[in-house]
Amino acid sequence: MSLMTASPRRPAAPLVAVDDLTVRFVSRDLDLSVVNGVSFTLEPGETLCLLGESGSGKSVTLRALMRLFPPTARLGGRVTVDGVDVLALDERRLRAVRGSLVAMIFQEPMTALDPVFTVGRQIAETIVFHEGASYRAADRRALELFDLVQIPSAARRLDAYPHELSGGLRQRAMIAMALACRPKVLLADEPTTALDATVQIQILLLLRALQRELGMATIVVTHDLGVACETADRIAVMYAGRFVETGDVEQVIDTPRHPYTRGLLRSTVQGAAKGARLTPIAGAPPDLADLPPGCSFAPRCPDAREACLAASPDLYRPAPGQGARCLGYAPDLAFEASPPLTPAEKDLAA
Repeated sequence: MSLMTASPRRPAAPLVAVDDLTVRFVSRDLDLSVVNGVSFTLEPGETLCLLGESGSGKSVTLRALMRLFPPTARLGGRVTVDGVDVLALDERRLRAVRGSLVAMIFQEPMTALDPVFTVGRQIAETIVFHEGASYRAADRRALELFDLVQIPSAARRLDAYPHELSGGLRQRAMIAMALACRPKVLLADEPTTALDATVQIQILLLLRALQRELGMATIVVTHDLGVACETADRIAVMYAGRFVETGDVEQVIDTPRHPYTRGLLRSTVQGAAKGARLTPIAGAPPDLADLPPGCSFAPRCPDAREACLAASPDLYRPAPGQGARCLGYAPDLAFEASPPLTPAEKDLAA
């Protein structure tokens, strides 16, 4: 009997793969780059948190997975979800993907839900459109979803209009709508921003439990470190449209490599530092229409050197899934030859 060498099995492709994503908004007077060269992958059941200040490109990155942009947007790179090239889809196929393969929980459900229809009818319409179910079957499924997201008196609340529900119940209804067609990827854009602290915790625990139960991959956008720690497996810190640090939650929170990440941590109340004075990050995020030639964070960075002003650093990756876009973290240690910039030099760079 002859022996044959078995060919090695190819590793399965990730559920989500984003490669060198760029997003620009173009008008007659402006060409604005909002996301620049973002890349990441996501596996089933995994949660990635995009963390950063407002205007850093987090929500735009999220919306690229569903191509929720006006006609003025120009997208580059590659975005695949479960093998589907999202950026290559025509409008008809894109509508079929939204809600069924990828679904989104928006920051403010009051503006995302239609005020003239009951929440139950809106969920049922989603099921009818994507699955071709009858309205009777869709209504039954809507009731099951309300039970799943722990809405009390679910049957009665299905007949409520959005304005008749509290903020927490509207957010749960939005989650139910996102789960209506059993998506493989769930996107959550600041899902707890408008809620009080108690309801925030309830929603976060609910999202985590649902993800484990349904096996979805999840991407959460937030500027809140507490939300990131509570929900994520991995964190990607964004600044001026780029990832400046990536890693597991413990890596990023316990041993931050990028000065911007350290600044975020110092400006946030944490368990071990309660009662300590918070240190805000000096300055303000850059104008995306007029980015500095070097590192975008250099004008605000306490560790910036002359080399930081020359060119934008690459994302140095010492291990898979971990990295920092900082010359001080790169192995060549370009900082050794020059002292930190003075405030006047930073003002010139800005």
